[in-house]
Amino acid sequence: MATRLIFVLFIIAATVLQTPTHAQLTPDHYNLVCPGALGAIRNEVSKAISKERRTGASLLRLHFHDCFVNGCDGSVLLDDNPKTNFTGEKTAIPNLNSLRRFDVVDKIKAAVDKKCKASVVSCADILAVAARDSIEILGGPRYNVLLGRRDARNASFSDALANLPPPFFNFSQLLSSFQSHGLNLTDLVALSGGHTIGLARCTTFRSRIYNDTNINTVFAGRLRGTCPTTGGDNNTQPLDPTSERFDTQYFASLLQNRGLLHSDQELFKNQGSASDKLVLQYIRSPSTFFRDFINSMINMGNLKPLLAPNGEIRKNCRVVN
Repeated sequence: MATRLIFVLFIIAATVLQTPTHAQLTPDHYNLVCPGALGAIRNEVSKAISKERRTGASLLRLHFHDCFVNGCDGSVLLDDNPKTNFTGEKTAIPNLNSLRRFDVVDKIKAAVDKKCKASVVSCADILAVAARDSIEILGGPRYNVLLGRRDARNASFSDALANLPPPFFNFSQLLSSFQSHGLNLTDLVALSGGHTIGLARCTTFRSRIYNDTNINTVFAGRLRGTCPTTGGDNNTQPLDPTSERFDTQYFASLLQNRGLLHSDQELFKNQGSASDKLVLQYIRSPSTFFRDFINSMINMGNLKPLLAPNGEIRKNCRVVN
């Protein structure tokens, strides 16, 4: 009996040893390999935002658009390459002329690699940390970013078209899009609150200001002055009245039918829905919004991250090694 027990235990131990182990995302991933990594990222983000406050929103948007297309893997940063017939995500309609400040990511990567004396920090992690730092610098909450992502060796133009919710989506389409990524209603409303910072191009809200009925008429009239029916596609407007500060004004604007995008206003229809209740709760309690936003950012950051031994750590965020 004892011999049989020893044999069973030996088999179990051998099986455990042979089972491949995979790294997990942790907040202290770089503590040993490069303790100064996060400080280097923060320094570059701070410098970029001090020169242009809009940069914070741009970096947050990069992280969102990265995670919603096949997970948080840095694929959104890859440049198209006609020589190799590679077309990535950057030129897909939801990203083209919309995503910006790739140059800041380049500067962050160079600064981090210099600090670490090696390329040990992934571009995907840089996007996650830069988004967090941007939020905090602009007045939002600080939170621990889970780290250890690896970078993808490919990107998908078609998946960028299919997976990024456009500004004309209605509520059910928005919720379905988020649910398809394993996110829920609270994630939808909280993450949409990221529109408390940044600007939007005329092409994203033109249809709303000329066709929607649930829009403040004075607000729509003012916007028509900078967004004509034709032309002016790249003219911009703030997503909320305090677009350089991370606060709850975005939600307050929805109560007044002053959501800039059609998809924004879909979150509040004053019909007592669960979405309506969340919007009202966030207005009454900014701390609740900050708490839910943190949780939702972490949830989004956990979307299908590439973990070792998969992927790579790119030396240049724009091209595979």
